[in-house]
Amino acid sequence: MEYLTAFIVGGLICVVGQIILDSTSLTPAHIIVTFLIIGVILGALGIYEPIAKFAEAGATIPIPGFGYALSKAAIEGAKSKGVLGAFAGGLEATAGAIAAAVIFGYVTALISYPRSKS
Repeated sequence: MEYLTAFIVGGLICVVGQIILDSTSLTPAHIIVTFLIIGVILGALGIYEPIAKFAEAGATIPIPGFGYALSKAAIEGAKSKGVLGAFAGGLEATAGAIAAAVIFGYVTALISYPRSKS
């Protein structure tokens, strides 16, 4: 049942992104940033945490989940270390994901052959 819940919630997040992509002139980069900011705002307001507990990976793996992780860690860092902890907490909590994105992006760039779309 956990897999089904994660699949449905994660799928709904992706469906919303696809609908926005198809019905507006926004680029994928705009949608990703918008989802990230939504995750940060919902995380800061405490709204995303019940969703993340209910759907687990279905809510924490997509981009809004990354924003939620940033906001949660920044709030905890600010509580324990003050203003600088707000910045350090977000980086500490998401360092693995950021490092993985950089490494996998680099490896993909090495093995891919870019082509012009025209």
